[in-house]
Amino acid sequence: MSPRQRPATPIEEAVYGVDRFVRNVRAGRFERSLAALTAAGAVVTTVEIFFEHDKASFGNRWMWAPIAVAPIGAVAGVAGVFSWRAAKTLLPLASATIVANGLQGLWLHGRGIAQKPGGWRNFRYNMEMGPPLIAPLLVVLVGGMGLLAAILRRER
Repeated sequence: MSPRQRPATPIEEAVYGVDRFVRNVRAGRFERSLAALTAAGAVVTTVEIFFEHDKASFGNRWMWAPIAVAPIGAVAGVAGVFSWRAAKTLLPLASATIVANGLQGLWLHGRGIAQKPGGWRNFRYNMEMGPPLIAPLLVVLVGGMGLLAAILRRER
């Protein structure tokens, strides 16, 4: 058996897979992977938000909004992995809703910090003990990944 005919080793196959992945990313072909990351990010974020808002006893009815919206993003992300049509229609719609919900959360968390004793003048303490101001930006990031996935081309 000549060296050209021998089967590829697992390491050679992995290197080829990484090279192909890098080539796809450089060519803007990252739609399916980013749709899958959006789905995974939406699931993880939903679980985290549920526990944090449960800790606050869902004191504001708007605390339920990300719990309802993020799973839709997960479903749209999974659909985007398997369907080009879903990646171009369902995923951007769900992702835009997630981004809007994250921006709403940023505003609500900022308002919550302002309502704490000392408000914004006592920023460091209220940032640690009040609603986390940065957390809704994670939701915006997940939605942004879905929007970006809808713009990119599918992998080969």
